[in-house]
Amino acid sequence: MERQLEGLARAGFQLLPAGFPTHYVIERDGLVALVEKRPDGSFGGIGAPGVLAGGEIAVLLWRGERPLLVSKGAERAAEAGEVEALRRFDAELRRILGGNLVF
Repeated sequence: MERQLEGLARAGFQLLPAGFPTHYVIERDGLVALVEKRPDGSFGGIGAPGVLAGGEIAVLLWRGERPLLVSKGAERAAEAGEVEALRRFDAELRRILGGNLVF
């Protein structure tokens, strides 16, 4: 896990305090993902990437061919640049954490 934490830091990721006992919130440049916290504290499955929006996480979801950013009480169309940034964020996070599956 120490190597993973070092890799995250080198790539500009940070762990945000979230108050979730079962998940980490990992952020970089306003993009986030929930990552499962295993009982031993190690990283588990990686959730869908999203953006921080008004203190909430708006997750990237697809409705047919339409990408959306969806939070608890709102949704909006995701722009092409946002989708590409979220894909890069997700790919790098998975590379550093060992490619864990989506939970």
